[in-house]
Amino acid sequence: MKIVIADETHAIYAETICATIEEAAKVRGTGIARRQPDYIISKMEKGNAVIALEGEKFAGFCYIEAWSHNKFVANSGLIVHPDYRDQGLAKKIKKKIFDHSRQKFPDAKIFSITTGLAVMKMNSDLGYRPVTFSELTDDQSFWNGCQTCKNYDVLQRTNQKMCFCTGMLYDSNQKKESSGKRKPFDQKIWKRLKNIKLSILKKTKS
Repeated sequence: MKIVIADETHAIYAETICATIEEAAKVRGTGIARRQPDYIISKMEKGNAVIALEGEKFAGFCYIEAWSHNKFVANSGLIVHPDYRDQGLAKKIKKKIFDHSRQKFPDAKIFSITTGLAVMKMNSDLGYRPVTFSELTDDQSFWNGCQTCKNYDVLQRTNQKMCFCTGMLYDSNQKKESSGKRKPFDQKIWKRLKNIKLSILKKTKS
C-alpha cells in the first residue's frame, strides 16, 4: 500500500472516487456533498490531493480545499474503498493530507465539518478542537458546496450556524493549554453532544 500526493496521472481514478463517495453517503444515511470527476481531477493537477493505491487498485483518497484567500483550508472527501476499510487506512490518509496541508499552506487554519465520530477522533488526535460554524470560513463558496448534501435545508434554516455536521478547527498559532497536553477524545461525550444537537435540529424542523 502506498499513499502519495496525487497528480494528473491519477485522473483515471476520478470516477471511481466519486462513485465511492456517493455510495458511502447512501450507506451512512448522512450528508456527504457530491463531487464531479472534473473537480477531483483539478485537485490532482494542482497537487492538492492524496491517493492510496495497492498496486494499481484504488484504496482511498482525500483532497485540500482553500478558502478566504488561503486563510482557511479544509481536508475534504476522505474516503476509503470498502475493500480496505477497518485496516487503519483512513487515519493514515488523514495524517498524510494534514501534513501536506500544513506544508503547502503554513499560515492557514485547517478546518473540518463532519458527522462521523471516527473522523472527529482522527481530527482530535491531530490537534483540532470543536468550534461553532462562526469560527470557520465565511467564504460563501464553501457553504454553497453543501447544496448537494441531503441536509442542506437544515443549514439554510439555521442561517449557516448549525447543521448535523460538527465543526472542528486546527490553528497552529493558537496557544496550547497550560498543561501542554490535549484532552483525550471521549466518544461517549461526543455521542451525547451529537444527540443533543440532533434533538435541537429536529425541533427547528417541526
